[in-house]
Amino acid sequence: MPHETDELIPTRWTLIKRLKHWDDHESWREFFDLYWKLIYGVALKSGLTPTEAQEAVQETVISVCKNIAGFQADPARGSFKAWLMKLTRWRIIDQVRKRRPEEVARFHKARSHDADSSATTSTIGRIPDPSANVLEAIWDGEWERNLLSAALEKLERQVNARHYQIFYLHVIKQYPVEKVAQVAGVEPDQVHLVKHRLGMIFRSAIEELEEKMK
Repeated sequence: MPHETDELIPTRWTLIKRLKHWDDHESWREFFDLYWKLIYGVALKSGLTPTEAQEAVQETVISVCKNIAGFQADPARGSFKAWLMKLTRWRIIDQVRKRRPEEVARFHKARSHDADSSATTSTIGRIPDPSANVLEAIWDGEWERNLLSAALEKLERQVNARHYQIFYLHVIKQYPVEKVAQVAGVEPDQVHLVKHRLGMIFRSAIEELEEKMK
């Protein structure tokens, strides 16, 4: 589980510098907690099976471990986001190359039989496109999703549990005011008030995390 600190995702450059010490097990555990869901989600959406995606996560972390010494922990020298994406892309491609020819043929055959079927375009049926542009689009989407998830976790730690429930149901789940009021046992006006107050905190958390994750 991530550390219970005010910063769910700490200043990355500080963490990366700490990772250069291979025996700093706490920092490596922190790194894994912060980034494994991102890597796993990208691998799945790139077309890997859950098992392959798990392998891609493990191999990506190993790649970070092997290459971290040469990475310059300085925003002026390059984006950590792009560096990590490059390592992830290589590991995803490695997983595809490990597939037996008959598996690849079966996936292609399934797609050709029913190109419009959601079953044939599911995660297990898609072969990842090695194009950096394609993966970048997936990466950016997952990065954004993880950022929003991190902001929500931070918000949950900062506010009253009932207020968080109201905000989550109304803003995130898009439940109508009347339904949220009924579930939470409050008046509709209270739902609007909570949405306004927590919305400001939530936006502030997103902006802070965006700045730290550049």
